[in-house]
Amino acid sequence: MPRNAPAQTAFGPMALAAVEHHEPVDRRLLDDDLAASFLPAHLRAIVAATRATPLRNALIRSSERKAPGMWASMMCRKRFIDDRLSDPLNEFDAAVILGAGLDTRAYRIARHSNLPVFEVDQQVNIDRKRVAVNRTLGAMPPSVRLVAADFEHDDVMGALSAHGYNAAQRTFFVCEGVTQYLHPHTVTALFEQLRAAATGSRLIFSYVRQDFIDGTNYYGAQALHKKFLGSQPLWHTGFKPELLHEYLGEHGWRLIEQAGPSYYRDIYIRPAGRDQVASTIEWTAHAELP
Repeated sequence: MPRNAPAQTAFGPMALAAVEHHEPVDRRLLDDDLAASFLPAHLRAIVAATRATPLRNALIRSSERKAPGMWASMMCRKRFIDDRLSDPLNEFDAAVILGAGLDTRAYRIARHSNLPVFEVDQQVNIDRKRVAVNRTLGAMPPSVRLVAADFEHDDVMGALSAHGYNAAQRTFFVCEGVTQYLHPHTVTALFEQLRAAATGSRLIFSYVRQDFIDGTNYYGAQALHKKFLGSQPLWHTGFKPELLHEYLGEHGWRLIEQAGPSYYRDIYIRPAGRDQVASTIEWTAHAELP
């Protein structure tokens, strides 16, 4: 296993998002025109090759064999988060992207808004992000701030405050593709810290089902389980969808909605005319500070 293996997972989701952008507009599950440009050169070359439909379809089929449904789930969770963050009925003073990796969301927001966006991740990923942004955009947008913090050991709210974040601001927190990599006590501590934000703040996070984490149900994805939960597990935390409202309530949050495979199928996949299915393993939750 490579050193700091969780940090290496920053590349995969954005590579898939970049490939997805080569789909015809009416068939895309996600529209992210910056994804490819944020990748290192060797991955940009691979993504460029998938402009050819046969190669792109072959890559998607290969992904489906290794992790059934995860391609669609990953694209749809990103789309779901983008939709909620851009909802004109919601007004926020700041956004915080937790475990930002190479995610482009902050920079797509900066095109049309001065909303302060704070990206939080390990130092190695913050350094990668700074290089990618400077190469792609020439400079960091003034509305975006990079914050180095280790969720397992650091005071996240303290690190944010040191970079100009004001906890009195109504904040939209995004924690995508992160919770499974953290230990259960770390996830709990993180959610407790975030409740220091202003009333009405929101939190969207993706999570892996607990029964997949503990191996009682593989959902047809034994290879994925072996990769992330084998002899040196990268995934540590899962949740039960039916009990999530109780867990969040204990830590100050009110569950608003959850999105899983049937939601993704009806709202995103079928309207795009795609024959893919979304994985049952991963869900996305949307909560509010009441």
